[in-house]
Amino acid sequence: MSRPETDGGARRAVFSPVDTRARVDAVVRRIGDAIELGLLADGEQLPGESELAGQLGVSTVTLREALMALRQRGLVTTRRGRGGGSFVALPDVPADDRLKDRLRDWSTEELRDLGDHWAALSGAAARLAAERTGPADLEPLRRTARELARAADAAARGRLYGRFHVELAAAAQSARLTREQVALQSEVGALPCLVLAEDAYREEVADRHRRVVAAVQDGADETAGALAERCVRESVARLVAVRLTL
Repeated sequence: MSRPETDGGARRAVFSPVDTRARVDAVVRRIGDAIELGLLADGEQLPGESELAGQLGVSTVTLREALMALRQRGLVTTRRGRGGGSFVALPDVPADDRLKDRLRDWSTEELRDLGDHWAALSGAAARLAAERTGPADLEPLRRTARELARAADAAARGRLYGRFHVELAAAAQSARLTREQVALQSEVGALPCLVLAEDAYREEVADRHRRVVAAVQDGADETAGALAERCVRESVARLVAVRLTL
């Protein structure tokens, strides 16, 4: 299975050393979040245990415990023998009624607070990317925007939406911002699927993503930041509207 069409800073952030506290949990969270966001492709083979442990800055014993936990969550499968190893297993997106049950766990105040945090992260990332990155480094963002414009089902749209914001943070050349965005996307989970199912809104979001990339390429930091913030705030506002109907 080939790697997903995303590279550069986002992938480097996935395989950078984890926090020294609760390392098994940190590895599970890091790799699990990357799988659920689609930063690692369904069926992709993870690096060998020694290599992966070295990249994450943990012992092989710690890594094996983390891989066991990921297998129990259904996010990783292991094959023995020739050509064996650990492979990504992309989770199914919950059915619409289950997503609405998850949304019920959020109050409207919590959703708005989430939107503030998310908008601040993405806006800052877009502004920094406009100042720091070159045109060649924007290809992952362009590719994700194109894939979103073509994505037929809500599950793919939700993953691509989250992936765009992670790659935007990576384009800012900030490992900390990238990790924060990955953690936030894990918290949001598949909830954006509830508002991206509508084709017209999907097209609107894809167009806004393309405009963010164009502004970053032009070095228009304030325009890029404002567009990224608006994209997030509008999506969260739609989630709040859905929440109010439940």
